[in-house]
Amino acid sequence: MTKPYSSRSDGLFGPMFGTPAVAERTSAAAWLQAMLDFESALATAQAEAGVIPLPAAEEIARHCRVELFDVDSVAERAVSSATPVIALVRDLTALLDDDAKPHVHRGATSQDVIDTAAMLVARDVLELILDDLRAAADECARLAEQHRDTVMIARSLLQQALPTTFGCRCATWLVSLDEAVTALERVRGRLAVQFGGAAGTLSALDTGGVRVLALLATELGLAEPVVPWHTDRTRIAELAGALGTAAGALGKIAQDVELHAQTEVGELADGQAGGSSAMPHKQNPVSAVLVTAATRRVPGLVATLLSAMPQEYERAAGAWQSEWEPLTELLRLVAAASAQTRRLLTGLRVHPEKMAANLDLTRGLVMAESAAGRLMESLGRTGAQELVAGLCRRAVREGTSLRAELLADQRVRAVLSEDEVVAATEPAGYLGSAPAFIDRALTAHAELEKR
Repeated sequence: MTKPYSSRSDGLFGPMFGTPAVAERTSAAAWLQAMLDFESALATAQAEAGVIPLPAAEEIARHCRVELFDVDSVAERAVSSATPVIALVRDLTALLDDDAKPHVHRGATSQDVIDTAAMLVARDVLELILDDLRAAADECARLAEQHRDTVMIARSLLQQALPTTFGCRCATWLVSLDEAVTALERVRGRLAVQFGGAAGTLSALDTGGVRVLALLATELGLAEPVVPWHTDRTRIAELAGALGTAAGALGKIAQDVELHAQTEVGELADGQAGGSSAMPHKQNPVSAVLVTAATRRVPGLVATLLSAMPQEYERAAGAWQSEWEPLTELLRLVAAASAQTRRLLTGLRVHPEKMAANLDLTRGLVMAESAAGRLMESLGRTGAQELVAGLCRRAVREGTSLRAELLADQRVRAVLSEDEVVAATEPAGYLGSAPAFIDRALTAHAELEKR
């Protein structure tokens, strides 16, 4: 026997890909309350515009509370009309006195209710996401400042490249999160009310529709669109794109932590490491793993929302309806990833001694570019590079270091003193503009916080 539908179940995996706060703000009850907020605000706006009597608007607003409705019943009855709004409006009307009943949902269509509800739900969840992203960025700023001089090896194509600092890596994380915040703040400012009626003309309100639209936007605290956007889905696409970009930034941080936390690397560790069901010794970077799992699901949801953009004429047949669940899931996953990243960075354990050991794995070969640069003026570019390349091969063959081979080579010593060779092979002396980039990232972050 099939179990009855329940809107209150998060399932077995839900808690891993959400938080209590986002679960509450994206729940069926939250969506229904957002729809009721539209109906309440519409009645209030229409009363102010003189379209309906004020007592009727007050009666409607008084009953627009989700606890007065059976959420599961509304969901079940939505199947017959491809929208939950019809059932909701019927239930709301049944609660009202006879004088108010004719004025419910005046001039609106189902899409007005759900699109506006989507904007309200998104706004509420974006508040959570932005709070966590800002806090995660603050942690990146702290780490960048704290580890500006913690030298480590940079990696290219997963191979050791040149020296950098962990602070510089954190500065890169910081800038990506700050840019994600800026993009989401812009999108949040464009979340707009939807009110166009059956065909986007508000014909049921004669010529008073624009006035009601403006009042409705003010009542809900949403932007007022130039025209109804029933089949102009750029706002949804922009929201999806900004959320997807934020997820990408979060996923990059998580992946870096996972790589640095490998046993063979050991440069970072999750402060809340988890164990294994089979291997008691394991210290898994669980926060990073959960961020990775959440963000890997995001691009498909973004693609679904983008694919829904082309919609027929004034009202869509299926494309619009396809947005609801992907949008809800997208908000939920990015909120969860943001919260987990905040937690990850707050408790992140940094192991500078392991960074130093890994930097020395090649016995100085990563300083070949630096050494060749010191020799170029005297030997020319090609000559310097060929000489250093040969010394690197000899160091590998003999099990020595690049510094030792440079000091032992007469061609090098004819150009560079011992102190100059040592300087050319000192990783901390070959960081280029890394300190300046850290300062630039920290300054930009501080300016963003002031806005």
